[in-house]
Amino acid sequence: MSLTIDGLNALYDTNNTMSSGSTNKLEDTLNSDLSKATEDELMDVCKDFEAYFTEQMFKAMQKMIPESENVSSSTRQLQDYYKEQMVQSFAEQSAQGEGLGLAQMLYEQMKRNYGLE
Repeated sequence: MSLTIDGLNALYDTNNTMSSGSTNKLEDTLNSDLSKATEDELMDVCKDFEAYFTEQMFKAMQKMIPESENVSSSTRQLQDYYKEQMVQSFAEQSAQGEGLGLAQMLYEQMKRNYGLE
């Protein structure tokens, strides 16, 4: 059983590292010079930002839901891992298509700022 819990801890730690890694990647992209980016690259950056924003919103909403006190630590870690995966997936899916409209607004503003119109 110890091996399973250790494996779960490693999986959970890897997921948290990936989440912060995607945050750093997005931050680096937004801080880079996008004036030479194509319209598709610009829209991808805007959709990534919308997905990140939506993910943070979902996480804030989840914090408002009380958690059960009768759950073991290994079960809690497993639940946290799958919640994190689910939230990331929902956020990415919500940014596709029309999404919240945030990506489109950012895209139009960035096109004006970079003179791509």
